[in-house]
Amino acid sequence: MINPDEPHEIQIAKQAKIIEALINRAERSHEIGGSAYSLFESAIALQAKVWEKTKDLEKALDTLGRASSELEIAYQTQERIQRNLADAMVAMEDGFALFSEERLQVCNAQFRHLLPDVEPLIKPGLGFDDYLAAVNASKYLNRDEKGEIGRPQPVVKEQRSGQRFSSFVVALRNDRWFQISYRQTSSDNITVLQTEITDIVRENRREKNRLIDQQAHFLQAAFDHMSLGICTFSSGGELLVRNERFGELLGVPLSLLKKGSRFQRIVEHVERHEILDRKGRRSGFAGWFKAARRGETVQERFKRRDGMSLDIRVRSLPDDGFIVSIMDVTTETQAAALLEQRVQERTAELTEANRLLQIHADEQAKIEAALRQAKEAAESAHASKTRFLAAASHDLLQPINAAKLYLSMLTETVGQPGAEEVVSRLNRSFTSIESLLQALLDISRLDSSGAEFNITSFNLGTLLQGVAEDLAPLAAEKGIDLRIVPSTRWVTSDQRYLMRCVQNLVVNAIQYTEHGRVLVGCRLSGNRLRIEVWDTGIGISEEDQTRIFNEFTRAAGAEKGTGMGLGLSIVERACRHLDHPIRLVSRLGRGSVFSIEVPVAVSGRASVCEGPTMESMIDGSLDLIVMVIENDPDELHAMTQILESWGASVLAAGSTADAVALMQEIGTAPDILLADYQLDDGDNGIETIRTLRALAGVEIPAVIISANRQREFLRLCNEMSFAMLAKPVQPVRLRALIDWKTRSRMA
Repeated sequence: MINPDEPHEIQIAKQAKIIEALINRAERSHEIGGSAYSLFESAIALQAKVWEKTKDLEKALDTLGRASSELEIAYQTQERIQRNLADAMVAMEDGFALFSEERLQVCNAQFRHLLPDVEPLIKPGLGFDDYLAAVNASKYLNRDEKGEIGRPQPVVKEQRSGQRFSSFVVALRNDRWFQISYRQTSSDNITVLQTEITDIVRENRREKNRLIDQQAHFLQAAFDHMSLGICTFSSGGELLVRNERFGELLGVPLSLLKKGSRFQRIVEHVERHEILDRKGRRSGFAGWFKAARRGETVQERFKRRDGMSLDIRVRSLPDDGFIVSIMDVTTETQAAALLEQRVQERTAELTEANRLLQIHADEQAKIEAALRQAKEAAESAHASKTRFLAAASHDLLQPINAAKLYLSMLTETVGQPGAEEVVSRLNRSFTSIESLLQALLDISRLDSSGAEFNITSFNLGTLLQGVAEDLAPLAAEKGIDLRIVPSTRWVTSDQRYLMRCVQNLVVNAIQYTEHGRVLVGCRLSGNRLRIEVWDTGIGISEEDQTRIFNEFTRAAGAEKGTGMGLGLSIVERACRHLDHPIRLVSRLGRGSVFSIEVPVAVSGRASVCEGPTMESMIDGSLDLIVMVIENDPDELHAMTQILESWGASVLAAGSTADAVALMQEIGTAPDILLADYQLDDGDNGIETIRTLRALAGVEIPAVIISANRQREFLRLCNEMSFAMLAKPVQPVRLRALIDWKTRSRMA
């Protein structure tokens, strides 16, 4: 009647009904038929059943009490677990939520506050799919130009256990990044975790940029060492990367090969200047861009106007960009043409083997003759370039030399204050022109492959003294205290270029210093001497320090009129050729220190060509007979006038023949010769000096005036014992040099 597997409450209820039925039956015993014995027997049986049911009831009540205690313990355990879970969720740095039966049960504050426009929806009972839809529609997510969220759509994955797991990344507008992960538990609940990965994303971004920059550097280095001309363009046709070989082969100026230049502009330049000979073919450059965009490869062969054959190929890149490569195939083209010619000749002359060999020998001789002619032409071009450089130096400085001589005379003769100011300004203008021309010529010489240097050992003190004497007026004009620390050290270098470098550094220091001083001194470091130039000027920023040695570059904050920006470029080129390290230390508003390291040499004897140092124009009349040999009439007249203003008797000649005729006419040798090096019709001042000395039978003191600085020319100065004066001539140096060369003779 009672199932022991049923709950205790149901068993107790059934037992109570049974007991109630038995009691009712006993009360209705008068209605039951039978003897008293049968009634007694029934009572005994009823009592036994009542005792049995009572024991069962007590046992059930005991079992129910134990179950109730266990249930109470379970409730307490559940409350403790819930409190621990709540504390753990509050302590978590990440957002956490638990969904049961696809509905939100519990979450922490971090989960709620991630997206402000989603926060009002985060309440118990929120559907899991509704939560995902609200996140996807949030206006606080960072979207791209197309309005799409910058993250992949969530993808549900099935694990081996059959549970769902998904993870996706969302980007917020303030450059914050979160990873949202959800996982289905074994009890079919869903846990959602919001983890901030901003630091990881930013670090990955920095590492990616670093790797991109590094790969770009490696790619550029690889490009620069390739014999091919390489240039890459973006999908829009903007130039990205190229090497120098590309510009050399295509003949396009550097201004069109900057990053971002359009492919169409380069094509238009090539077509407009007809750099490539298309032999009447219709231009197809415009179709190259379209073909590259379609993923096609374009290849064509052209010949430049100078005869060089180029193979040009255009290939598409994976990012819809394209790459243009240019190869010099002149040798291959010539070889193919020659091979084809030989095959045709041999095919036509199979029956005449002896004549074929003779023809082949003749052709070989022609090729060798052509090669010899090409070599002679190249050597002639190089020699022509050298002669042109020397002629340019002479022709550019010739009129300036004459003008400076006239200015010197005009300064001495003019008396009105206003006129003196005009002459002074005119003199400064010519000085600026002279400095610029000298700088351009120096850069041209230093950039040429045949640049010559006269490496000798000399006393550095003499060089520094000359710098001080030359630049003292400039420093005094600006009110700058220029101090030169004397030195007795000997160094090994090219004296002229080293002096020019130190002069440029000191001039820069004076120009960029408004008040204070400029200090020049030396420090010994092992077997090298460091020449340092200190100033208290405006200083140079770290950004400018990386570009200050480029041509036509001045430091930020420099005033107008502080030069053309060529001085430091000459210093860098000369020191690079001479292997003299340059260092720069500077602070904005505090000043700068430039230094040049030169090898220390053993003390010795000064060179024969070293001239005297001078501070000012020598007083007194120049009672000498001076012969001037100059082919330029204006410069000859100017030199004659200034020498006569000093009291000298001048014999003016335009060539060696004129000089010989004059000396024979007066019957005696002049006291000194002033000869221009470059004369007309192949004549030169060295031959003039040699001829006149031979005619006079004595070694007449001589000064040759020239812009030539070649090693062979300086060697002749030493061998023939004459001084060299650089153009344009400074009158104060000319007067001092004449006095120095004639002093011993007059004594």
